[in-house]
Amino acid sequence: MCAQRSKDLAIIGAGVGGLALGLAMRRAGWRVRVFDRFDTPAPVGSGLVIQPVGQAVLHGLGIGERAEALGNKIYRMAGQEIRHGIKVLDVTYDAPGKPRFGLAIHRAALFDCLFQAALDAGVDIQSGQEVIAADKHHVETAARRHGPFDLVVDASGAGSRLSPLSARQLPFGALWATVDWPDQAPTPLDELRQCYDKANHMVGVLPIGQMTERDSQRKTAIFWSLPTAHYRAWRAKGIDAWRAEAKALWPEFSPFADQVQSADQMTMACYSHGTLRRPYTRDLILIGDAAHRASPQLGQGANMALLDAAILARALQTHPDALTRAAELYASQRRWHVRAYQAISWAFTPMYQSDSRALPLIRDRVLAPLAMRPMMRRILTRLVCGDLLPPHI
Repeated sequence: MCAQRSKDLAIIGAGVGGLALGLAMRRAGWRVRVFDRFDTPAPVGSGLVIQPVGQAVLHGLGIGERAEALGNKIYRMAGQEIRHGIKVLDVTYDAPGKPRFGLAIHRAALFDCLFQAALDAGVDIQSGQEVIAADKHHVETAARRHGPFDLVVDASGAGSRLSPLSARQLPFGALWATVDWPDQAPTPLDELRQCYDKANHMVGVLPIGQMTERDSQRKTAIFWSLPTAHYRAWRAKGIDAWRAEAKALWPEFSPFADQVQSADQMTMACYSHGTLRRPYTRDLILIGDAAHRASPQLGQGANMALLDAAILARALQTHPDALTRAAELYASQRRWHVRAYQAISWAFTPMYQSDSRALPLIRDRVLAPLAMRPMMRRILTRLVCGDLLPPHI
């Protein structure tokens, strides 16, 4: 009997989802080639939180312990309306008999965990290769046509040139920076802290651990909500004006703000919202932001990409010779989890990032008291952990 031929997989994009999928499929015996447009593949952004469902994927890939060693465990997400001292966000990870946590980590640290594991497993990562077109069995770059492949997956994120997703741009984004964790920190190391003025100003602090094993300095991701249309005006005002505004809003933010000496230290992140009805086409399967995008209010972006990768990998291993069936299985198992979190994110976002005057009042006077009740606290914990609906991992 002839041995079954090893299958060839092309992945467009060396981000969280693309590397996780490539690693899983290489270990399943597939030949995997990842195309990335950057000369040196690297993450974009500052900190993020890997929720328990995403952590399960990392542990399944064998890199959970390394990620935990680099990152920082948080057990609470807390937010306060600064003018009236109203607690508008208070989500803990505690569950009876099963203490869970969010893993706050710098994107560079998470990327390095996935990248090195993929290289060690034998994934062929080709940098400086911007994909301009793809069909069912080929990938086309400016240099040449690559293939044939048994399958092509688009994991190239919100900037995908191949995804048919038409997403709505959200009016508010956020400025992000990475600074050192102060020796005399005014906020707890195991919490995400945010302060709000209505819904049009928000400042936050997320302790994210260390960048590499060689650098033991703890880092912090700081963020400042800003309408994307105001970014140029923000830069024109100068960094001193921003520091004064941020410190006036939240005096405890001073040790973090004082480390930002230039506007170039802050990166503007823009967000959009949209979901493909079906995350595959005749030619491609799409995962991560190429398939669905939302605001970061629920902290689920990287987790969604990891879940997409894990469930698609399992579908491909279940149906290695029926790839259309594998695509259908992946889509069906991700459908309701993705749609539910997209809908909740859509509903929550304007209460925390908008120019509305009414929505912050509803948030502070109605939703915040409801969120303090035991039943709602349990629901919010499940929501943040990522398993309010079964993720099928």
